[in-house]
Amino acid sequence: MSSRGVPALQGEAGLSRYLTEIRKFPLLEPEQEYMLAKRWKEHEDPGAARQLVTSHLRLVAKIAMGYRGYGLPLSEIVSEGNVGLMQAVKRFEPDKGFRLATYAMWWIRAAIQEFILRSWSLVKMGTTANQKKLFFNLRKAKNRISAIEEGDLTPEHTKEIARQLAVPEEEVTSMNRRLSGGDTSLNAPMRADGESEWQDWLADDTMDQETRLAEAEEMGERHDLLAGAMGELSERERDIIEARRLRDDPATLEELSQKYGVSRERVRQIEVRAFEKLQQQMKNTLAQKQSAQVHA
Repeated sequence: MSSRGVPALQGEAGLSRYLTEIRKFPLLEPEQEYMLAKRWKEHEDPGAARQLVTSHLRLVAKIAMGYRGYGLPLSEIVSEGNVGLMQAVKRFEPDKGFRLATYAMWWIRAAIQEFILRSWSLVKMGTTANQKKLFFNLRKAKNRISAIEEGDLTPEHTKEIARQLAVPEEEVTSMNRRLSGGDTSLNAPMRADGESEWQDWLADDTMDQETRLAEAEEMGERHDLLAGAMGELSERERDIIEARRLRDDPATLEELSQKYGVSRERVRQIEVRAFEKLQQQMKNTLAQKQSAQVHA
């Protein structure tokens, strides 16, 4: 999919102009979005794809704003998010029954987070799900409990953050030190004699191209699986799942109970039932795919 027709983002100096320009693109009504997505899916109409992309550039900018605390140019974060948006449009299935924005936010966040992890440090910040969760949520968790220590966290704060994020306490301590101290030069001597440098002790664990492609394909399959399962939920169930489980700042039961005019317990029951339906639908779809592959 080409990026032609998408406003150019010329570095930080042009960011304000870019943000003003993308507000000129109208948001799409559900029917418009569906027809454009069908035109792209069935006929690969570049004009339809361009409208789908430009109408969601504001969504990318909004998500990108949440990643300003990592010392990287916001213009580059927005640009990477736009790449994720284009991937989402390319793979979007309009007949699943949900909006493009719901599907696209996964791709936008994934593209931005991959860029930050790739760029923030010369040393790979994290390879496990726990490390990536810590990297992107530690600052927010510290703010919630007013942990403003410059150095190491107190044992109480470490324990509380580990509980909130469901990770080991030692990983919280390690990641906090890395984020607080920033990058250390790889040419810095390890000892006073200056004979050894940090880079001498680093193993080259960079993924080869085949592994990167495999991981990207697996991520896309997981997103498609979830998106397809979301299409089986009712509108209210989808809204509650998105609000409670798919947002960076989940809605409270009280907020949703007021929105739908039901008790908090009723909202919780709907959430649990919808999540169970999602899991079952994803298992069924995966089983069908595996069965088709076996008999192919």
